[in-house]
Amino acid sequence: MRKIVISTMGTVLSLGLLTQTVAAEEPTVTSETAILISKKSGEVLYAKQADKQMYPASITKILTGIMAIEQGDLDEVVTVSEDAVDVIGTTVFLLEDEEMELEQLIQGLLINSGNDAGSAIAEHLAGSEEAFAQEMNEFLEDEIGVTNTHFTNPHGLYNANHYTTAYDMAKITQYALNNETFREIVGTEELDWEGESWETTLYNHHQLVRDHDEITGVKNGFVSQSGFTLVTSAETEDDEWIVVTLNAPSSQAAYSDARSLLSYGTEHFSTNELEAGKVFEDEDGQQYELEQDAYVTFGDRDDLEVTVLGQRLVITEGETIRLVEELSLIEEEKKEAETGTDVEEAIDTSEPNFLDRLLRFFHF
Repeated sequence: MRKIVISTMGTVLSLGLLTQTVAAEEPTVTSETAILISKKSGEVLYAKQADKQMYPASITKILTGIMAIEQGDLDEVVTVSEDAVDVIGTTVFLLEDEEMELEQLIQGLLINSGNDAGSAIAEHLAGSEEAFAQEMNEFLEDEIGVTNTHFTNPHGLYNANHYTTAYDMAKITQYALNNETFREIVGTEELDWEGESWETTLYNHHQLVRDHDEITGVKNGFVSQSGFTLVTSAETEDDEWIVVTLNAPSSQAAYSDARSLLSYGTEHFSTNELEAGKVFEDEDGQQYELEQDAYVTFGDRDDLEVTVLGQRLVITEGETIRLVEELSLIEEEKKEAETGTDVEEAIDTSEPNFLDRLLRFFHF
């Protein structure tokens, strides 16, 4: 194997509201469980009991929303049932037999947290809440790849068997944020609403979405059994950061935790892209190329070690593995046409927030 050490030098990113917390150490978090990840790389940058099963409340609707967007026809008209109207909790005041396009129901679900909208969506797509819940669990495992979550309804009302983890919710959100329609809806600050019984302006229930341009979404929640739950995303030049906090003692505590974790992430971590086709060499001189685009997120303290191990590219920071990606062996005739690559090509250093971060590690 071939190992190269890349020195890193930290720089601070600026993110509007997120300049309040400037500390190298991990922030103090009052929520019972929490997590911070990079959306691009999926790297876990902070975790507090992130695998503990918790009640999610209305952040459940993140999954309901992305499933409805992907599996439904947004222009299709949905007829609201009596059962959907009778669902308790937050509402968009739907009426029995009211007809509404699926897209508007998704907006009511994600912006105003309408439980009745969630039930109407579930019945429309699967026939019943119970059938839709089964599809939700299959989607979680088959499409997103999380295994420590089980949902029994589309809206997040309490059920002892309705649970998730901070880690799973971060991965669910990472998946959902890849969809532009979902992003547009959860990032909407306000929306004119016209229903049969209710004409109003909906204001996004996520306070930070309304207050700060850097915040791109996504959802808050509360039932007495769950405490205050919150999923938040913020975008910077090089990445998007996802924070999940579960069972905060108050809504303001949840928002404070989100701010602190986003500050910690944006001030102490950076993400770079490695483009598919980049060439690497092992200690025997054999060349390999990266099979697909990859992202690596790293901190401002340790050195990065880049290792070509078999047909894998492994990047570590201290004792933490930051990236493992498959490499393809380059055949002899292809090798003759390749000129190789160095770190300045493999990792973009043109952005000011990466100034002097990476030293050259390959030069063929």
